[in-house]
Amino acid sequence: MNDLETRELEYFLAVADELHFGRAAVRLSIAQPALSKAIRRIENRLGVALFVRSSRHVELTGAGKALQEHGRHALNAISAAVRHAQSAGGAQTHLRLVLKPGGDGGLLSGMLAAYAEQPDARYVDILFSGPIDRAEFLLDGRADVGLLYAPFDPLDGLAHEILYTEDRVAVLPAEHRLAGRASVRLTELEGEKRPVWKGAGKDSDTEGSAAIADVVQMLHMITVSRVVEVLPRSLVPALPAGVVLVPVADAPPSHLVLAWNEHDRRPLVASFVEAVLRMAER
Repeated sequence: MNDLETRELEYFLAVADELHFGRAAVRLSIAQPALSKAIRRIENRLGVALFVRSSRHVELTGAGKALQEHGRHALNAISAAVRHAQSAGGAQTHLRLVLKPGGDGGLLSGMLAAYAEQPDARYVDILFSGPIDRAEFLLDGRADVGLLYAPFDPLDGLAHEILYTEDRVAVLPAEHRLAGRASVRLTELEGEKRPVWKGAGKDSDTEGSAAIADVVQMLHMITVSRVVEVLPRSLVPALPAGVVLVPVADAPPSHLVLAWNEHDRRPLVASFVEAVLRMAER
């Protein structure tokens, strides 16, 4: 980082993400001319062009793409180091719980009430993740504990306890050929278009479709007969008109798990886990 300050790297990544100096300046809350000058200083110092600019278009060069990839890792590493140092030094006053929107299986209020009874309970910050990055929150220190769905979320590097197990259901348009069935099998859903989840790559049958970020967007796409999906039952508690649930008879069960970093031995985390497991037993 000798040739590039952290703030300069943040400036560069904002422009690289937006590919628009005006939007990046708004995102950073600085003036656009100041941002443009900062990017030019970075390019001069590194001796490479990071962007191809025109009056209507901004594009990353090869050097810019390399800095975008490795620079983001560098910033994440710095942020994680700061969080771990603060945690180790006892500076953290809140406990951070990460989950996907609607991904608590109806247990969240009970979990918070059980934890509040602990003599060392702290305020709980609720963090909402994207569709598939909850494990990353726990591994890099952005969250202390999380609610994950196994086997869909990776559990490598995490300690976890199963809170409950449930079946999986096919979420279908009401006019779908299988919508009236008492149950279906996975083979009967082969060849159906499935949604592209944000952050999960583009290896989906729904080529060209915009990535969806949550169940609400997924239900909208199913309503207009664009896709079908198989999910744990608790993720779709309320159905809009035009959408039905059909149990998938041969789908492996889904487990809602409470997870935390396997190297995290702090009393802060142990107290929360103890309270939630006691609630789950009740």
